[in-house]
Amino acid sequence: MHRTKIDIPLEKREPLVALLNDRLADLIDLQLQTKQAHWNVKGPNFIALHELFDDIAGSLGEPIDDVAERITALGGVAEGTLATVGKRTSLPAFSVKLSAGRDHVDALSTAVATAGKSIRAAIDRSTELGDADTADLFTGISRDLDKHLWFLEAHLQADS
Repeated sequence: MHRTKIDIPLEKREPLVALLNDRLADLIDLQLQTKQAHWNVKGPNFIALHELFDDIAGSLGEPIDDVAERITALGGVAEGTLATVGKRTSLPAFSVKLSAGRDHVDALSTAVATAGKSIRAAIDRSTELGDADTADLFTGISRDLDKHLWFLEAHLQADS
């Protein structure tokens, strides 16, 4: 941990940084999974899904940066390398063999739901650690993930 004059004690900053790095890994993984779907989707809804996936992937850039910057503001090191993300992510692996639009939507909705669940748990944990700013950051991300999940699930619910 780097020195900082922030008024959050080190014994709280260390678990906060670990929590933030775990969620950073999820968000980076989610962005990469979404781009995988964007590049490889096929089928009658191609253009709609291609654009939806690109919009979701693009919208993840800002929260990824915000989480990484929060880590460094707390005196930590943002761990965003591919190797670290691969070790830390809690998301299920995304198959590179998918092509059908519905399969991509199903896999991405699972990934978004998993990320959302982890982010909500992170809201609670950062609140327990007394860091309202980190909890607020996670709250905004949670709200956005829920919206993405709604958009994805609307494609699955149409067949129900």
